[in-house]
Amino acid sequence: MAIETSFETFFNNLIVDNEESIFQKIKRIVKTLNKNLYNSESDTDHSYIIGSFGRNTAIKGVSDLDVIFALPEDLYYTYDARSGNGQSALLQKVKDIILTTYPQTDVRGDGQVVVIQFIGFKIELCPAFLEEGNTFTYPDANNGGCWKTVKPLQENEACDELNTLSEETYIKLCRLVRAWKNKFGLKISGLLIDTWCYDFLSANIEYHQEGLTHFPELIKDLFNYMTTFSPDRRYWYSPGSRQKVYKKSNINKKVKKSLEIATEAIECLEEDDKCGKYRSLFGKAFPYKNLVLEKAHNVRNNEEFIEDKFQLDIIYNLRIDCEVSQAGFRTVLLRNLKIIKSRMSLTFFVADCDAPKPYEVYWKIKNVGQHAIEKDMIRGQIIKDAGQGRRKESSTFNGPHYVECYIIKDGICVARDRINVPIRL
Repeated sequence: MAIETSFETFFNNLIVDNEESIFQKIKRIVKTLNKNLYNSESDTDHSYIIGSFGRNTAIKGVSDLDVIFALPEDLYYTYDARSGNGQSALLQKVKDIILTTYPQTDVRGDGQVVVIQFIGFKIELCPAFLEEGNTFTYPDANNGGCWKTVKPLQENEACDELNTLSEETYIKLCRLVRAWKNKFGLKISGLLIDTWCYDFLSANIEYHQEGLTHFPELIKDLFNYMTTFSPDRRYWYSPGSRQKVYKKSNINKKVKKSLEIATEAIECLEEDDKCGKYRSLFGKAFPYKNLVLEKAHNVRNNEEFIEDKFQLDIIYNLRIDCEVSQAGFRTVLLRNLKIIKSRMSLTFFVADCDAPKPYEVYWKIKNVGQHAIEKDMIRGQIIKDAGQGRRKESSTFNGPHYVECYIIKDGICVARDRINVPIRL
């Protein structure tokens, strides 16, 4: 399989597969708001799709759709004149209207938006007032209430222009980085990803019309560009609107590792080896035929993948660690060790997670390398946590393996982390 064919399959695998269901629901909501506020039966008027869907950069597994609904102008003066938090009252009014259509659905105000939570995804609707220049004024109910402005249509337009200029390289790159973010468990907003890709392609016009054959070099150069980001840098300016977009997690270590993998992929002589490297960067969506396992005899490959069990959309941070102990010795943390001996007791645990509870925790232990194949000890099943956020193992397998942890909320994998277990043979 030529590498360009693999990338074509990869990008097809990233296409959102529940878009019709999502848009059917948003149309019902828009129709209800139009009927109540404008005496109209339209299911599209006064609505503006923004966010990743609006920029056409969302990928399969996306868990939210952002939409602005433009309110009648007179409502601004009504709620601006209210004593107390008029912004909160306006959000409550919009929420109550939506509840007439979805009375059994979880609908709640959340500071600046009304959140409508469905199974597998949510709609975040921002009620706002359309101003001159396609600027929106919207209510912020936090800290007593105030009005703020946003310019998402300018972002949509700028991204669309670059995508046309680059012959759709821009959208492909944005989707690719989302897959990387999900694979490496990084909490990065979609707008920040699109901003990085926008800045990179704007400065590297040689990639605008190169096609899929040149994506290996493009990926390497993108990660090389991202290694220049200072760990102390807090924000970037979004395309079009030039609003500040903030970084929410430290990416430098994982970007550096990704650059190494991308460089190794280019140096691989065999196509299957290249694809294996890209799968380690972008996850199961990248096609890969594991010939080593296929040729092995009497080996059970029962590995499970989180994206086969749940939607995958990383929006929270997770950090796991492991207590390494042995009778007669003090307990130490695995991340502080370069290598451990066999026959040790290992207790993996959730060290930090900013996802709001309740949520479920799942674990995966995967043995890797030729020794795991020869001993038929690959493992790789995904196991639900008993409720303590901990998983006990022992270092009986004399070879390298890794442990992954997944946070599942509302049926979606929203955080993940991985720790390598370097056992001495």
